[in-house]
Amino acid sequence: MPLTVDSVVAMHQGDRKEQQDRVGLFPHPTRPGMLLAVLADGMGGHSGGAMAAEQVVIKAKQNFEAYSPGSESPEELLRAIIEEAHVVIKLTRFTSEQDPHSTVCVLLMQPGKVHWAHCGDSRIYHFRDGQVANRSNDHSLVAELVRTGQLSEADAETYPHKNLLLSCLGAEREPRIEIGSCTGMRAGDAFLLCSDGLWGHFADDEIAEAISMNVARQAARELIDQARGRAQGTGDNISMAIVRLVEAGAQ
Repeated sequence: MPLTVDSVVAMHQGDRKEQQDRVGLFPHPTRPGMLLAVLADGMGGHSGGAMAAEQVVIKAKQNFEAYSPGSESPEELLRAIIEEAHVVIKLTRFTSEQDPHSTVCVLLMQPGKVHWAHCGDSRIYHFRDGQVANRSNDHSLVAELVRTGQLSEADAETYPHKNLLLSCLGAEREPRIEIGSCTGMRAGDAFLLCSDGLWGHFADDEIAEAISMNVARQAARELIDQARGRAQGTGDNISMAIVRLVEAGAQ
């Protein structure tokens, strides 16, 4: 049976004074069955982070609308989006007083296959059969310490420099770009792009359950409500994009 997409984007300001996350979900203007999801968590002082994140979404949309699979590979598209957004963010330093930076997650869905890329600690999840099939690696100091065995998962929760990033857009160093993909898509497969304001409050299996047991809109609502409750008045900006594959004609 053919597949269709159940999707949603959702945001909450949390307990911050400003929403500096940005998220978008775009169908290709001329190629049916092609979809791009992008999420950015901005950093850099008052309005600076929001400006950086906005540039990521603008660049992703522009490049995607010009994307032609016959002349550019998915990996080339995703890498170009991130590298060009990085340059644009660096250039904004000359026209503003901020020091803007941003994370980025980008996911490209085409018939039968999905590619994704990221930089920073915003995450991309792939869920299959109600479990995490793939999850992007955080480009943060605490994640690197855990990966190299210098810090346990339990100690990572209370590590004092938990939010220190090793790579992001707008920094002096070129961004670290990780690219992933999967094929053989089937009904029930789901993808989540989210900022740390969401995933920081959940174990992976909790997120997997919420998304596998609900339509996209209800899953987003439940995750935001739970994250807000667990934040206890200290919550960060929350943003997410959920893309679920379902059988065409299913309720």
